Amino acid sequence: MLLAVDIGNTNIVIAIYDGNEFKETFRIYSDEKKTSDEYMVILETLIRESGVERESIDRAIVSSVVPNLTRSIEKIIRRLFSIEPLMVSHDVKTGLVRESIPEELGSDLLCNLAYAHHLYPDSTVMTVDFGTALTFSTVNERGEVLGVSIAPGLVTAVNSLFSGTAQLPQVELKIPPSVLGRNSMDSIRSGIMMGYAGLVNSIIERTERELGVPIRVLATGGLSKVISPLIRRFDSVDGYHTLKGLVLISSLNSQ
Repeated sequence: MLLAVDIGNTNIVIAIYDGNEFKETFRIYSDEKKTSDEYMVILETLIRESGVERESIDRAIVSSVVPNLTRSIEKIIRRLFSIEPLMVSHDVKTGLVRESIPEELGSDLLCNLAYAHHLYPDSTVMTVDFGTALTFSTVNERGEVLGVSIAPGLVTAVNSLFSGTAQLPQVELKIPPSVLGRNSMDSIRSGIMMGYAGLVNSIIERTERELGVPIRVLATGGLSKVISPLIRRFDSVDGYHTLKGLVLISSLNSQ
């Protein structure tokens, strides 16, 4: 079985893939103050309580955008499973044109683009990832990475609003009944949810105009399903898109 780990700025997502499906997925908070030993106890406990035999995990792949956690997780995988994890970088096989990959492109976006191109190899595809940052990554039918747009994520925006104001409350993000909020919570939901829907639609439309070709749009990330009813251009919404990119990259590099 494959252990896939996606280390993000807010969460670490861990999945166990048996060759056909994800048997288990776990989400833990990204905390750079935790020691390697603490993370090892957490991972060991999660694996044990899932019922998956540790010995059955014979491959591992890691994507990380948090350098301070990368080495810790890599070390833990070696200790727990006695295997060498594949670390996603620009040097691994992704199915993309390597020369087209921007030097600063994060490994999570690399996974998103690899899987997007794998799904639709004859189309220009954009992946919209609703994470700590809201990212728009685009690849063409030749597997060339065309570029990325980045904005603050929805929760990042809400947290900034909450921490920077005296009377506005922290809110759970969901679609409000009207764009005209009648209380503080619905007013914030309106501004964030409907405002971000407009931002997403605008970036998609501008990208198409600039490229001069129609694009497929795939959504992923924590709030993608929540906001998707407001965005008419999504061809699919898949919370496992990045993890599936990890599985794909692991397969390409084990051949």
